[in-house]
Amino acid sequence: MKKQLLLMLLLVLPTLALASSGDVHLDKANIDPTNKGSLQRGARTFVNYCMGCHSAKYQRYNRMARDLGMTDQDVIDNLMFSGGKVGDHMDTAMSPAAGKAYFGAAPPDLTLVSRVRGNDWLYTYLRTFYKDSSRPFGVNNQVFDKVGMPNVLWELQGLQEPVYKTVTDDDGHEHKVLEGVELSEAGSQTSAEFDRTVRDLVNFLDYIAEPIRQERQALGVKVILFLFVFFILAYLLKKEFWKDIH
Repeated sequence: MKKQLLLMLLLVLPTLALASSGDVHLDKANIDPTNKGSLQRGARTFVNYCMGCHSAKYQRYNRMARDLGMTDQDVIDNLMFSGGKVGDHMDTAMSPAAGKAYFGAAPPDLTLVSRVRGNDWLYTYLRTFYKDSSRPFGVNNQVFDKVGMPNVLWELQGLQEPVYKTVTDDDGHEHKVLEGVELSEAGSQTSAEFDRTVRDLVNFLDYIAEPIRQERQALGVKVILFLFVFFILAYLLKKEFWKDIH
């Protein structure tokens, strides 16, 4: 019985993670884990815009190179900016103490963030920062209210303003709620280009959460095919052994 309850809990956990976004609509990330070009672009965005604060300390550079179709030298030249060895983990130079001093809490490791939050949540989150002068970094987020993170991609996306709508509660009182965000100042990328940048980044975050997934799925197909062929052979062998008994 305990094993059954544990299995049910494991099945429910991903749903609970997605439910953390409340009533906010989540846009579909539509990532392609087999697109190595997308994964390489996502890796570049991650090391340039995320690794200043966040680590991916359960992923090694050389493992990423092998999976994404790059050489070790490609990674050293283009994705490693603080020295180290290509066999090192993708750790951040920022110490937990410094992170706590700057942000109030040490920025979390992002190796498993796509498993915890979900790809659609990440895709929507990274695209829905908006200006909010009441927040320490001058921004808030549509799916993560009172977020403590700055909008590190603002130069690419531009700046967005919140869009509110007036609703009436059950007591007849009117109040404003956030309906969405709209671009007020263009960035260096068009809307379509920025969506692709974020999709590539989410694709990379999905990859580092389980680097062996593609191998595991390919092996699973081979195992199923083997079992199917073995079943046919076993069935024919059974018929041959038992044909003289009936």
